Amino acid sequence: MPSGVAKAVGAPSGSVYHRFPDRTALLAALWARALRGFHDDLLPVLSLEEPQEAIRLGARTSLEWARRNPREACVLLTGAKELDENKWNEQARVDMARADAALYAALTTLIENVDDPAPDAADRVLLAVVDLPHAMVKRYLSAGRQIPDHAADLAERAAAALFDMRQS
Repeated sequence: MPSGVAKAVGAPSGSVYHRFPDRTALLAALWARALRGFHDDLLPVLSLEEPQEAIRLGARTSLEWARRNPREACVLLTGAKELDENKWNEQARVDMARADAALYAALTTLIENVDDPAPDAADRVLLAVVDLPHAMVKRYLSAGRQIPDHAADLAERAAAALFDMRQS
């Protein structure tokens, strides 16, 4: 696989093998790069002071990032398990666990900051910020289609509606 990557990017295969000794190392690096890019955009938004804004913009940000980075989004949709996560070296697994913990902490804090005593408030936050954007991204990219311009607006409006309806 590294030789195929070298050919695709026009690099000498030795340079790819030097950086990635095998397929597993290459897949771990691919995953880490995609996840880091996504988290660099999403985590600051989830940490906004106003929870309702963080929820709306969290949904929007996921769609905007995936639209700008469809290949990386496809990597994340594939999932670490399908990229031979169980064969990754210890450092790659530690890095992934750290990234997962950062996202979990941001979502937990966001849920705690939502001023909504309803028993389904946490589920609505996760639906708005995780499930809805994931489903929209998957629908387009799994079909080989570009995510349309309107998708981020739609995700943001849907996320807001999950909380606006509770207040009426």
